[in-house]
Amino acid sequence: MLNRILLSIVISALPLFLLGQKPVWTFSSERENNYPANLFYTGYMEGNVRAGETVEQAKNRALKDAQGMLSGKIRITIKTEATSSTNSVSSRQNERIDTEYRDKVQTATDVEIVGVHSEAPYYDASTGIVYAFAYVSRKELSNYYRSDINLILSQVEGALQTAKELESAGEKSKARQQCEAAKPLLAKVRASQDMLATVSPGISSEDLQQPRTEAINSYLAQMQAQLAQAVFVYVVSNEFLFNTKVNIVANQLKAELAKSGCSFVDDARKADFKLSINVTTRHANDNGNFVFCYADTQVELYDIRKQKVVYSDEIAQKGGDISQEKAARRAMADVVKTIFGKLKPWIEN
Repeated sequence: MLNRILLSIVISALPLFLLGQKPVWTFSSERENNYPANLFYTGYMEGNVRAGETVEQAKNRALKDAQGMLSGKIRITIKTEATSSTNSVSSRQNERIDTEYRDKVQTATDVEIVGVHSEAPYYDASTGIVYAFAYVSRKELSNYYRSDINLILSQVEGALQTAKELESAGEKSKARQQCEAAKPLLAKVRASQDMLATVSPGISSEDLQQPRTEAINSYLAQMQAQLAQAVFVYVVSNEFLFNTKVNIVANQLKAELAKSGCSFVDDARKADFKLSINVTTRHANDNGNFVFCYADTQVELYDIRKQKVVYSDEIAQKGGDISQEKAARRAMADVVKTIFGKLKPWIEN
């Protein structure tokens, strides 16, 4: 009788003994109690050690899988919300819907998951099974992304303030660079806002700093439009009408470019483009009382924003008139039309 009682006690205590050997997080009930879904995102993985795999390798693999599962849960949530958001604007044009959806899904793919904690993977020698568990607090994520949004928006505001100061100082090209640098920062803000909205359901647009973001984005668009209204060109000219130094091509070309919205500066650092012109003239032939001359022209357009030559050419333009000088001038005037036609697409872009 006594033996039966002792056996009964041992059997009833066996689950407690096993519970004491295995980490509590390996039991689903303990995970649900200690890491409730409304407070945590979790990732759990268990499986056998694979053939040719050491226990340590199996542990590391399981831990990566658990962390990946956690990140996947968050990304799936964002993608689901993205689909819902896209459907809610179904009255808009399809192209805009598709763009918004792609942007949201890309955000879900690229978003950074921070503050993930992991328990030390456990290996049960009696069963050959490895266990891994990762978790992250919604509150920790919320606090991080709140701070991240505020920090990045402050950086964008700083970049735009710098752009405004540069524009006032005539440094238009540098002002554009500041605006371009602000654009990817705003993309990061939107990614963090998507994350914050996911981990903090019901959060207000003010807490997401959406009004501030929209105001900054609007100001950026206005500034870029303003900076794009006029193109600044720095011109370097070296022209010879036979032995006489002139500025015939440069002056006429400036007049044509001005009609397309170009302005001209004396400092290359303030320009969007540097235009170099080299012209020499030579006698070609006579035809009775008519004389023909060439204007041999080398032209190069350097895009200061892209820091590269976007157009380069050598043109031998022929012109005719009643005297050698008039024929050379005619050739120089005609080459302006050719150069302008080839430069215009680059400058307008």
